Amino acid sequence: MNMIAQKKYAPATDRNREPILAVLKDCIPDHGTILELASGSGQHAIYFVDQMPGHYWQPSDPDEESRNSISAWWWEVQLNNILPPLNINAQDDIWDIENVEIPQPVTSIVCINMVHISPWESTVGLIKGASRILPKDGILYLYGPYKVDGKHTAPSNELFDIKLRSQNPEWGIRELNDVIKLAHENDLSLVKTVDMPANNLSIIFKGN
Repeated sequence: MNMIAQKKYAPATDRNREPILAVLKDCIPDHGTILELASGSGQHAIYFVDQMPGHYWQPSDPDEESRNSISAWWWEVQLNNILPPLNINAQDDIWDIENVEIPQPVTSIVCINMVHISPWESTVGLIKGASRILPKDGILYLYGPYKVDGKHTAPSNELFDIKLRSQNPEWGIRELNDVIKLAHENDLSLVKTVDMPANNLSIIFKGN
């Protein structure tokens, strides 16, 4: 396999990785495996795990090209604490990580920029899966744009929402209160939200 040819590059990752890392270091348990849903290119996985050497990072993506990209990024750095990417679709009733051996139990789940670029059923599956997998006080971290009390937080987000829905009517920026309600229904408590650059939010939930 030509690893260089397999690599994808997402410019937004370079812009948001440092602010996201700062929040993760503040909220993630100091041990265990971090499961990332919808890892995409794999750039976040490589950057975060290098900065958090006390953890294992388990990337995943339902898209084969993305999994190949994750493997290509790993090949470039060959860090020992990043695990081979799994084929996980958030909507599935059982995720692959529930059937494989990992060095340490999952204590955190990270999902960046998936909720608005997927059907609502994916968010439902994500929340249900997190409730099923996370231990008490385990952390679910979400990042992306959200509407707050029915309103977009910036005109640029409203335009982005229109663009997303034109690409796929099942996509779109979600109402934060709907996500919080769904989490509460699945025994996850909201810890806090953090304002992020470019009108995004970090949302942190905890297992009960």
